[in-house]
Amino acid sequence: AKDADKILKAMRENHYGIGAAIIGEVKAEHPGRVVMKTCLGASRIVDMLVGDLLPRIC
Repeated sequence: AKDADKILKAMRENHYGIGAAIIGEVKAEHPGRVVMKTCLGASRIVDMLVGDLLPRIC
């Protein structure tokens, strides 16, 4: 987390990165998968996109 904070600080010093934020973390529990916490506290696997690669808004 210390390295992430340093990188985030550096990004925010550039006017393009002023709103940069940490939105997740890498964990060993689910290698190769993206797991999202829902607003109810449940875990959900985010599937790979198929078909047209449209922007994904999470």
